[in-house]
Amino acid sequence: MTAIEASIPPLPPGEPDPSVADPQALLRGYLDYYRDTLLRKIDGLSEADLRGSRVPSGWSPLELVRHLTYVERRWLAWGFEAERVPDPWGDRGGDDRWRVPDGVPTADVIDAFRAQCDRSREIVREARLDAHARLGGRFPTEDEAPSLAWILFHLLQEYARHVGQLDVARELADGATGE
Repeated sequence: MTAIEASIPPLPPGEPDPSVADPQALLRGYLDYYRDTLLRKIDGLSEADLRGSRVPSGWSPLELVRHLTYVERRWLAWGFEAERVPDPWGDRGGDDRWRVPDGVPTADVIDAFRAQCDRSREIVREARLDAHARLGGRFPTEDEAPSLAWILFHLLQEYARHVGQLDVARELADGATGE
């Protein structure tokens, strides 16, 4: 191993292999990486830390998980597939803040996130990146219907931003940093 090779840090767990060149495989791989990272970031937090906020805007880690569940649903199920989705904005309260309804167990929020990610993977599995969203769901006209490539890039930036926010919330909660 050369000195340069030795100085390159190892890839974080679950990140796609650097040899992957297929854009769809990279997008799917990085989305799964961020989905997994999100779950790793909340693992080990107390119920109080999952439901409490440490940031001025007031969101909690559990609210963020629920928000990303709805983001996946809005963009892929309702958006790309034009599926009928009850209450696509159900992650928000009347004040437009993310919410987890009172009495909803943490495990239910996490299970719903995992199930929605599974549904998203199913939608994307055979679809082409240049395919456009079906009409009739989130997008009523062809002019508004984005390509799957655009949607996946949008989801990727949502995850990158929100997992970064969760990094800060986790460090403030218990000092944990990194993966």
